[in-house]
Amino acid sequence: MSLVERITKQRLDKLGGLRARGIDPYPARCRRSHSNAQAVALLEKQEQESVESIEISVAGRITANRDIGKLCFINITDGSGGIQLFINKALLSEESITLLKDIDIGDFISATGKVIRTRTGEPSIEAKQLTLLSKSLQPLPEKWHGLQDTETRYRQRYVDLISNSGAKEIFRKRSRVISAMRRYLDSHGFLEVETPILQPSAGGALARPFITHHNALDCNFYLRIALELHLKRLLVGGFDRVYEIGRVFRNEGIDTRHNPEFTLMECYQAYADYNDVMHMVEEMLSDIVKEVTGDYKIPFGSNLLDFTPPWPRLDLRQAILDKCGIDYDKFPDAASLAAEMRRHNIEFDPSRDRGRLIDDLLSTFVEPTLVNPVFLINYPIDMSPLAKNKPGDAHTVERFEAYAGCTEIANAFSELNDPIEQERRFAGQLQDHTNTYIARTEEIETMDEDFITALEYGMPPTGGLGIGIDRIVMLVTNQLSIREVILFPTLKEKEAQTACRGKE
Repeated sequence: MSLVERITKQRLDKLGGLRARGIDPYPARCRRSHSNAQAVALLEKQEQESVESIEISVAGRITANRDIGKLCFINITDGSGGIQLFINKALLSEESITLLKDIDIGDFISATGKVIRTRTGEPSIEAKQLTLLSKSLQPLPEKWHGLQDTETRYRQRYVDLISNSGAKEIFRKRSRVISAMRRYLDSHGFLEVETPILQPSAGGALARPFITHHNALDCNFYLRIALELHLKRLLVGGFDRVYEIGRVFRNEGIDTRHNPEFTLMECYQAYADYNDVMHMVEEMLSDIVKEVTGDYKIPFGSNLLDFTPPWPRLDLRQAILDKCGIDYDKFPDAASLAAEMRRHNIEFDPSRDRGRLIDDLLSTFVEPTLVNPVFLINYPIDMSPLAKNKPGDAHTVERFEAYAGCTEIANAFSELNDPIEQERRFAGQLQDHTNTYIARTEEIETMDEDFITALEYGMPPTGGLGIGIDRIVMLVTNQLSIREVILFPTLKEKEAQTACRGKE
């Protein structure tokens, strides 16, 4: 029998002993009067006002237990923080003294007593009564090193959160990022809405969708790959400013910047264009960074990113030309651009269309240089079937992408609102991708006929925006992997997953 198995057996034996004595190891009620943080604040107030300490009740998970004979010191932690229980066994009830023998690190207990400061200055509860709230049967990871195995941390996030304090802080900041974004949008007149996750057409982006079958309707649906097309229907319906923060799903690869399900914020503003949206992005994101971190300048990897607005604007065509020497405007189709890329000894997938070849040039030569926040503006129409042309330029659309930390964090258009042109582009894109290996095996863009019908009723000039929430959280928490900022990232299921066990 391994050490972990022996520890688990000992805890099971204690569990049986508690029940044999009529003690419920998982009671339905907890009479807690103060959180641990509130208890510490109460102590400080009592000291400032020189008033007598009052008796309170606290609760939490045991993280340390030091028994030195007549005295016992137990550290407990709840969601607000930790506090010490100072226990003089002579003052405990017989039942509580017996309970001390059966509690382990990881158990949840409550304690009642006065809040005091020990001779070493430690805020403490002078416990007179202990109650077991939940018996832990699995030992926690070793105290000083925490849970180290990366895959186990992702698979058993609950253990990661118990043993690694930094993990909790990441997700507290994630919550603050989303709350700050909501406050900004709400304060600027945007209405938060919800749109379908199950959709009859996979539209709004070019990506491989997840497909599921609805039994009652006997038809297939797609998990949404974007929020765009339904949100723009709402502008047709008369809302001027709408947004949604929600999960989208793309049945594609997994790496440090991509998870098959991720959180996206999309917003649409009537009577605006991509210049208005650009101003909003740099203002909103810089405000969020300042609110969550306390500064516009934040560390990310080996760099210090400066989100102070305004951010530079770089023309995409010029940026690619500067970095690799190719002017894509001189090559009007995929074949000629591919030939030029071969001349420059650039590797590429020959099945890609012109838009994706340009995207390859962007991701290979330009993106790795975009450390500080910056806007890339004015994209070729091949890459942007939902964006409006620049006036007088049939080949370029009013689109920008925002980058920081060498990764894309936002994407925005002056939205195409011409239904005839939109239908033509959809049809052309469908034809292009039907003729490629990628379309047959990986990616689809379906024709959303109802969206075209909606546009035929008329949609005002609109600026649209999408922001990847997970990547913003990566930046403000200085995490280089998206899995670190998603509570439960997508992982391949183990056939026989073993429990995470460590040393006490």
